[in-house]
Amino acid sequence: MGSLVELGFVGLFVSAFLAATILPVSSEIVLTTLLINGFSPVALVTIATIGNVAGSLVNYALGYWASLGLIKKWLRMSENEFVKAEQRFKKYGLISLAFAWVPVVGDPLTVMAGVLRIRLLWFLILVTAGKLLRYVVVSYMVLQVS
Repeated sequence: MGSLVELGFVGLFVSAFLAATILPVSSEIVLTTLLINGFSPVALVTIATIGNVAGSLVNYALGYWASLGLIKKWLRMSENEFVKAEQRFKKYGLISLAFAWVPVVGDPLTVMAGVLRIRLLWFLILVTAGKLLRYVVVSYMVLQVS
């Protein structure tokens, strides 16, 4: 049974990591399945948060080190869309990183944080807080229903 538990944790980590990229992966489905099957909610929330933040760090690194042309191509953004995203990020500031978990807008936010050279410490604090809270809420809701 130990290997099945480990496989569940690895699967959750991988799905959470990939969900933080532009790939259409849902870590909530894996999290829900594991919760329903009696896995530790604390362990699952911790692993999902770490995996999802790690995926966001990849986005940050791409924004930080990749060329703007590559970033626009990767995010499928026109020059105009890119400028608007940058203006939005500057308008709402660092606190917007707490919403990096939101589908569609979260990935570009984390890339833009890298482009704009947001301090990594603030990035980690805000992104982690938002993603942790999301996984806590999802887990609570699943456990209340099941």
